[in-house]
Amino acid sequence: MVSTLKVCEIFTSIQGESSYAGVPCAFIRLTGCNLRCTYCDTKYAYDEGVELTLDEVAQKATSTGTKLVEITGGEPLMQQPSIALAERLSLDGLTVLVETNGSLDISPLKGIPGVTVIMDLKTPSSGMSAHNDYANIARLTPEDEVKFVIGSRDDYTWAAQIIRRYEIDKKCLALMSPAETSLTPKVLTGWILEDKLDVRLNVQIHKYIFGPNQRGV
Repeated sequence: MVSTLKVCEIFTSIQGESSYAGVPCAFIRLTGCNLRCTYCDTKYAYDEGVELTLDEVAQKATSTGTKLVEITGGEPLMQQPSIALAERLSLDGLTVLVETNGSLDISPLKGIPGVTVIMDLKTPSSGMSAHNDYANIARLTPEDEVKFVIGSRDDYTWAAQIIRRYEIDKKCLALMSPAETSLTPKVLTGWILEDKLDVRLNVQIHKYIFGPNQRGV
């Protein structure tokens, strides 16, 4: 039986977040998400998409010529073939990022060489923090990254407590992004500097380049 994936879009852009910010990247956005975050900026990926075979998806991604590829969503781990896709792209010599919302077990991705997990931990303002799978923190390895989207001072305080409680900054890189509609990078930067928190600020540079509402960039 041929493996297929429901794919919302495949495009090439500049990686806007993570430690790879600024690097040309092919994005594979899969359809479907099990969460409904209040600040979600990709709601179109809840349902939009077409069925493609794993071979078709891999060919479209590798044909872009970039050395970096991100599998995202939606929530990519909702589709089991996403694991095989990550392995296939890694075997093709690409650096593979898998961005996941932190509610599903990341274990199937671990042990695949060249694959970095970028895992959200949902803050209270997302409305989805009850869905965080904290067992995933023990599954993280040094090449992985954990992202917090910060919408308020309460979110920031919560995230700082989680980082310290689970020693996330000792396991891998911790990232903080200001929620676009409710917090400025300047305010979040001030809190980080005040607390001497060992995190990296994310500012979604793709939105500064292309604007906040343009798709496929």
